[in-house]
Amino acid sequence: MSAIPPKITAIIVDDEELARTVVREHLDSHPEIEITAESANGFDAVKQISELKPDLLFLDIQMPKLNGFEVLELVEHTPAVIFVTAYDQYALKAFDVHAVDYLLKPFTRERFEEALKRALSRVGSTDSPVQDLVMEVRHQQQPLERILIKEGASVRVLPADTVDYVEAEDDYIAFHVSGKKHLKHQALSDLEQQLDPNRFVRIHRSYILNIDRISKLEPYSKDNRMAVLKDGTQLPVSRTGYDKLKGLL
Repeated sequence: MSAIPPKITAIIVDDEELARTVVREHLDSHPEIEITAESANGFDAVKQISELKPDLLFLDIQMPKLNGFEVLELVEHTPAVIFVTAYDQYALKAFDVHAVDYLLKPFTRERFEEALKRALSRVGSTDSPVQDLVMEVRHQQQPLERILIKEGASVRVLPADTVDYVEAEDDYIAFHVSGKKHLKHQALSDLEQQLDPNRFVRIHRSYILNIDRISKLEPYSKDNRMAVLKDGTQLPVSRTGYDKLKGLL
């Protein structure tokens, strides 16, 4: 007697109940797919994806609190993804370039089956075009107005203008906000490209500074200076960093 193959697990994420219902009804004809969770916002989605690790994800893009791209940025597990979106055709060109499956609302059953077939062929694959898309979109949406940090099962949202400075710590970066430190797994050079260059300056290989926090600059050595922040914190400023600051202060 042959073993019954395990079901493909799926999560549906959309803030519109009707949209979730449509996806659910289309999946009724696919008994091999089991819907293990649904959520109406990005925060719940991050928690569900992290805990349940689905094979397949139906993900809305435009949602309150967190959008679909931000959800994928925050999860380590990347399932096969079908974006369900009301984006216009111009924005969808990026989806086609990265061969990412999407459904443009409203969609037909035939279009649903086509996207599902493509997505199912990627289940279990280590090749994830979705992450390349997320990186492209993230760099297009500059400068960052908020920083998202996953802390256990929850997500912390830091408005960019509340950040005093950012410090490199091995494979992580530390956001310093009003005397508190929040860690995120990201390269400092990657973050530098996303922040507003008129407000945040790479003053040293290990530091990015919010220039609104500077109280004064003091000599430190022949080619280096020290930035003294309004709260008394002292940060090293390289010669290159000083040249950048001079153009803004």
